[in-house]
Amino acid sequence: MSRSLRPTLSTAFGLALLSSLGIAQAQPAKLTVISFGGATKAAQDAAYFRPFEQSGAARVVAGEYNGELSKVKAMVDIGQVSWDVVEVESPELLRGCEEGLFEPIDPALLGNAASFMPGTLSECGVASYVWSMVLAYDAGKLAAAPTSWADFWDLERFPGKRGLRKGAKYTLEAALLADGVKRENLYSVLATPEGVTRAFAKLDQIKPHIQWWEAGAQPPQWLAAGDVVMSAAYNGRIAAAQKEGSALAIVWNGNLYDPDHWAIVRGSPNKALAERFIAFASQAETQKQFSSQIPYGPVRQDALAQLPAATQAQLPTAPANLAEAQLVDAEFWVNHGEELEERFNAWAAR
Repeated sequence: MSRSLRPTLSTAFGLALLSSLGIAQAQPAKLTVISFGGATKAAQDAAYFRPFEQSGAARVVAGEYNGELSKVKAMVDIGQVSWDVVEVESPELLRGCEEGLFEPIDPALLGNAASFMPGTLSECGVASYVWSMVLAYDAGKLAAAPTSWADFWDLERFPGKRGLRKGAKYTLEAALLADGVKRENLYSVLATPEGVTRAFAKLDQIKPHIQWWEAGAQPPQWLAAGDVVMSAAYNGRIAAAQKEGSALAIVWNGNLYDPDHWAIVRGSPNKALAERFIAFASQAETQKQFSSQIPYGPVRQDALAQLPAATQAQLPTAPANLAEAQLVDAEFWVNHGEELEERFNAWAAR
């Protein structure tokens, strides 16, 4: 190579290097947010992910999972954390916090705690929305409307198959409510051997008439097809079917409500950015946008007030619906869930 070419090539190489560094520096920060997918994720994308990106804060990489804490634990244990924010159900939030899988969250980042529903702020999580397990039916197929879980068990007035989620959680609660246990006493009764026996005895009464579902999409499909006359169902799934013109209806009396939460995976390389995202998603305006997309309740009380009355009526957090509801006891299911699920599986297999 001639000496005269060296400065030219060196200069060109330097410019190329500076250019590539400039491009790298211009890339926005990246935040990985993992949720449960489906229609909920679509609503999160419209209300949270894209607006957060448009604010210039970061590029959101949205992924999905089924809530397995084992995946989070594996990352934390080996110190290779590729997820930043995860959506978790209440029992998993408590369990993950106890096991050191999630970062503590400073409540001061969220502003006035009084703006949030009671119980939606905790050491390691911030509730993102509230959903309900409700009793649903097709109003076009029943001469009379059911009004309670007791009606769900009434085979004489409402003959036919019933849909229930294949699991102990929600199913045992519904059985005890049908047997006359008051909502406020539900978990104190279920915490006793006699209460558990009572719940399974109640389930025995309709066992041959139960059609078990495992996916949230099944109850509205079965109701519309006439495969079941009533079903336990997620309120959002029924509301989506109503929006499409179906005659499905919800009985809010005895609904079991529970928040899903945002949590930050311990060891996230983007902890400060993750906190910024959670604070952004916890604003009244963004929560209002989320609940406008899908009928799950905002955890901000000032967000609920901003929604149209027709939208509020479909939400678990509407005062009239909350008055008929029971909060699912996450701590109870952390302490008793494994043994009750084992007993349920053995009972269902008989």
